[in-house]
Amino acid sequence: MTDTTTKPAVTTSAADSQTASDNPLLDFSGLPRFSAFDPKHVGPALDVLIAQAREALEKVTQDAVPLTWDEFVEPLDDATERLGRAWGIVGHLNSVADSPALREAFNANLPRITQFWTELSQHEGLFARYKAFAAQPAFAALSAPRRRTVENALRDFRLGGAELKSPARERFAEIQDRHAALSQRFSENVLDATNAFALYVDDEARLDGLHADAIEAAREAAQADGREGWKFTLQFPSYLPVMQYANDRALREAMYRAYSTRASAEAVAPEDAGKRNALDNAPVIDELLALRREEAGLLGYRNYAEVSLVPKMAESPEQVAGFLRDLAARARPFAERDLKELREFAAAELGLAELAPWDMAWASERLKEARYSFSDQQVKQYFQLPRVLDGLFGLVGRMFSVSIRPDQTEVWHPDVRFFRIERDGELVGQFWLDLYARASKRPGAWMDDARGRRRHAGSLQTPAAYLVCNFQPPVGKRPALLTHDDVTTLFHEFGHGLHHLLTRIEDAGVSGISGVEWDAVELPSQFMENFCWEWDNVRAMTAHVDTGEPLPRELFDRMLAARNFQSGMQTLRQIEFSLFDMRLHAEYDPAAPGTSAGGEAPAPGAAVQALLDEVRREVAVVIPPAWNRFQNSFSHIFAGGYSAGYYSYKWAEVLSADAYAAFEEAMAMPDPAAAVAETGRRFLAEILSVGGSRPAIDSFRAFRGRDPQIDALLRHNGMVEASDLEPSHA
Repeated sequence: MTDTTTKPAVTTSAADSQTASDNPLLDFSGLPRFSAFDPKHVGPALDVLIAQAREALEKVTQDAVPLTWDEFVEPLDDATERLGRAWGIVGHLNSVADSPALREAFNANLPRITQFWTELSQHEGLFARYKAFAAQPAFAALSAPRRRTVENALRDFRLGGAELKSPARERFAEIQDRHAALSQRFSENVLDATNAFALYVDDEARLDGLHADAIEAAREAAQADGREGWKFTLQFPSYLPVMQYANDRALREAMYRAYSTRASAEAVAPEDAGKRNALDNAPVIDELLALRREEAGLLGYRNYAEVSLVPKMAESPEQVAGFLRDLAARARPFAERDLKELREFAAAELGLAELAPWDMAWASERLKEARYSFSDQQVKQYFQLPRVLDGLFGLVGRMFSVSIRPDQTEVWHPDVRFFRIERDGELVGQFWLDLYARASKRPGAWMDDARGRRRHAGSLQTPAAYLVCNFQPPVGKRPALLTHDDVTTLFHEFGHGLHHLLTRIEDAGVSGISGVEWDAVELPSQFMENFCWEWDNVRAMTAHVDTGEPLPRELFDRMLAARNFQSGMQTLRQIEFSLFDMRLHAEYDPAAPGTSAGGEAPAPGAAVQALLDEVRREVAVVIPPAWNRFQNSFSHIFAGGYSAGYYSYKWAEVLSADAYAAFEEAMAMPDPAAAVAETGRRFLAEILSVGGSRPAIDSFRAFRGRDPQIDALLRHNGMVEASDLEPSHA
């Protein structure tokens, strides 16, 4: 279906070598034309769009242009929005449809994009005009979203180096260029290292414990390579079943070692010892950290963590560390109990006197089965993807008075589906769903915006979003089956999508997720996860793949009882990642890493590993092997925008748990249906609709009527008992 809500396609001058008719990246008349895209389009499109943006920049910085929204802010926003949308298509395809040609085009043009945005953020004339614009008496008469947009712009100018003088200004630009290239290399190394590993099994006895769908998927993967037997990879739908269910301990160990040494020197085979792994991310990490610290110094901050926190809710690295350590103290008694129970069970029931890292998931699954009489694989048979989507869409429709139905547009892979959201017959937004793992796609799950909501020249541009996961694709003739964790992941990403798609703000800089503090952006996503634990919702989206029967209530009750199974260990693991990230960017000085015992310079990544080891000694109850290189594939903080921000997951979980508690309170009212509907209306109005148009804490207070409290998070994680306990140092 053609989208008629966007502004007309950008026109190009006769001098331009590319036009919208022959280059899909220059066509803004509707949704992206994926079928017409070719990597060769990237460079010529950027020639046009960067030139247009620079032309708009030159125009609005002239004194003759009045300092009004329509004549000063809007023209440059138009040009940069087109550039951002076009490059966003390229970046998206680079993440979900990687190819040598596309990778080459992306990397060749990444410096140009980085240079332009750095140039824009450092433009003294533009910065001066923005300051003059904000100083006018008329500024106070602007709408709240527009004032917020300008205030954010002034902040970003300062963070972008606009106040720097030569030679610091030029060095700052060099740092941005190099940083972008290194982040991209980090991501490519993880993808290539993941795809480089395959373990072929030709002895069926080694598959003992694995369930039929995992075995069939492995058989199909081997057949695709023209081989007999079964193929296992480091793609998560292949890796995780082995770790949870394979009784062959050697198989689990081989998979664990490969997964936990991805993109590291330790991944080199013994016969290649002494050779440098070209995919080793350790030197990439060292250089990234050095650049970040140097950038912070140029901007006048003590460390990069302080820079990262400027646009966030948290006020200082010390506040974040204190929050994480307080939560760790509350969780530690439960984590120690979790580990003690697992060790005792493994020794008594599984014959394992010592739990190796590759035993943890397997033994935990056995313990959960013994304690709660079900397995994740048993539950998986009830969650057919089409049924889950129907349940999710129905829930969202009831809560937010919208309808979601299939739509038509171009896609980048045959597995991708497209949908539209409507309210009262009017288009609200559209989204693509790309849910299955494949070799050309980076790991993980995420939401990204294809375009934002904005009104311009009397026309409303509706938002569009990419929703991406890496689930196991259908096996044989069966539909794709999801674990309950997969379902939770889908709801999580859909929460991000709702934040972007249900906004009612019409200024691009603060509509949807734009302008939302990074440590609040997880609120809607984590909020949506809670509905995966409501019986009415679960029943509606389950049907056994063989019998069609919904999930039995008795089985759901066992799942509910197991909801907080090992939540103490899981909480400490997240805190370990978060505290490592924050300390790395607040304390670690790559310029003074010390030397090894022999006096020579330390190996790449040695100081980073030492700090991670220190964090683990402080908060972890499970310590991985010395050769584990988790950090070398920690894409969130080295390639994904979460640097000095991974704590956001726990920070926002306080907000999301407290927000969901409002729905729990509504469910206890005399008329729960009406109370829940009203609570959903307020959540839409005060959280989802307002985007980044006001501080996130103000939005939360408007919804909840008070500041956030940690009680709901502790209760939801089964850690209420620990709230008054002293930290354990056992």
